[in-house]
Amino acid sequence: MREGRGTSVEQEILDEIYKLRKGQQVEFAKSEMKGIPGKALLRFAGTIDREDLDRMAEAIQADCEGVNPNE
Repeated sequence: MREGRGTSVEQEILDEIYKLRKGQQVEFAKSEMKGIPGKALLRFAGTIDREDLDRMAEAIQADCEGVNPNE
């Protein structure tokens, strides 16, 4: 478990997300974010540390460059 960030519930959610493969993380985020207006997400601005943002960017880049023949 990562220490020093967020509540225990937030940390538990993050720990579960980190267990997923990169592509699964992106799909999870996409499925959970559907229908949420951007304005509602502003409260999260600045709450994600640089390391996690870099990981997300890598996952998005890797997922966007691949071709899924099942889609």
